Amino acid sequence: MALYRDHGIVLRTHKLGESDRIVTFATERHGKVRAVAKGIRKTKSKFGARLEPTTHVALQLYEGRELDIVTQAEVVDHFRAIREDLDRLTSAITMLETVDQMGLEREPNPDLYRMLLGALRTLATDHSALVVAGFHWKVLALEGFRPNVEGCVVCDEPDGLVAFDPIEGGLLCGEHRRGTRMSPEAVELLQQILGGRLAQALRAPASPATHEVDHLATRVVEHHLERRLRSVGLLD
Repeated sequence: MALYRDHGIVLRTHKLGESDRIVTFATERHGKVRAVAKGIRKTKSKFGARLEPTTHVALQLYEGRELDIVTQAEVVDHFRAIREDLDRLTSAITMLETVDQMGLEREPNPDLYRMLLGALRTLATDHSALVVAGFHWKVLALEGFRPNVEGCVVCDEPDGLVAFDPIEGGLLCGEHRRGTRMSPEAVELLQQILGGRLAQALRAPASPATHEVDHLATRVVEHHLERRLRSVGLLD
């Protein structure tokens, strides 16, 4: 077995046997990694609470055929502000689930890792109404599913955009309207997020428009994943 080091974010864990856990990480250089943390459920475990979802860790692992083995884990950031706030934790879990579903095992995706890390840092300092939605739209763009929000996907008309259709792949004007109706305020927020003005969008206070953009982002992510996000119900 080969020994290697990496940084990772804990996406989820589940029990294995009487004292172990399988931990799924989004790593910087090795993609999604599933690894066994031996003895972690014992009172005197050397890992303690270091391998809980959202935690950012520096890892040392042995590479196995199916599951790797965690030999060292040092906390870089517990994201305590997230873990001590139920609303923030629920938002974080939704982003972790999205990465878990989109990431491929042992397929490096450093941009996805950095995007998740940046979103968690933002969530820890400022629980904006659009942190999760902004993350989802940016991940869709990263994975090659960036919607067209500059003009109508049918006629390219930049004005009077009133709806969004994931099948068409973006916004539509009144003449070609189908899919989900969108307010002018929600259209503007979506254009900010995907037009290089994410910081501006994140400053928007919670409103019906931010709810539109957030709800639509979830629907489009689920459309591309072809499955429901289990954690989304916790947000409602």
